[in-house]
Amino acid sequence: MNEIFPISSSLAARLRALTPARIALGRTGVSLATRDLLDFQSCHARARDAVHARLETSALAAQLAQITATEILTLGTAATDRATYLQRPDLGRTLDATSANLLTEREEKSTFDLALIVADGLSALAVERHAALLLAELLPHINGWALAPICIVEQARVAVSDFIGAALGARIAAILIGERPGLNSPDSLGVYITYDPRPGRTDAERTCISNVRPEGLSYAQAAAEMAGILKEARRLGFTGVALQNMTRQQEARQIK
Repeated sequence: MNEIFPISSSLAARLRALTPARIALGRTGVSLATRDLLDFQSCHARARDAVHARLETSALAAQLAQITATEILTLGTAATDRATYLQRPDLGRTLDATSANLLTEREEKSTFDLALIVADGLSALAVERHAALLLAELLPHINGWALAPICIVEQARVAVSDFIGAALGARIAAILIGERPGLNSPDSLGVYITYDPRPGRTDAERTCISNVRPEGLSYAQAAAEMAGILKEARRLGFTGVALQNMTRQQEARQIK
């Protein structure tokens, strides 16, 4: 028979101070304490709400307009509503006909260094809280880059950045997107960077920065990391696993 070895309350407090994970929880009989159960249910509800929430595109566009003079476009995907988006991931990877035509029929045809895309993903809450603040930190790092219009996309998956980047003629596409919520992180923002975006790119060809939020990777840290990746991608001509491997090789040579 397994025995249970309780830990002291002081040790439990020290452990909980190191992580937001649910560790060293007490119990009442064979059940969790009521406060811990209610906390779990509350966090689970916030995560569910984040998945189903709709992005307020007009408010986000107004936020972005305060930090940049770059044109802002609002687009949609082939997923017409949230239920369809959650059930059909493939539809969130392509633009709807109206949005696709808006990009392809633009009078201005230029080659841009970078296309920035802001998309709801699986947490509109993450985008509304963090996207504009992250871009405000990023833009000074890439001063002088030719930026395509910033695109806000509803019901979007990461791969929609391939279509947008290709349609705008951008050398690199970077999508800021809400990540799948966790019980302790309903508002985690992710960034996916793809060199030479075009339909058919794989996730192995992207470089990801994850967990951008005050409790995770700060805006300043994420912006610096993002700028470094963008500059290396422009210099070398690739992102993803190839860029990661080259970075590791360079670090290994420095250690030697």
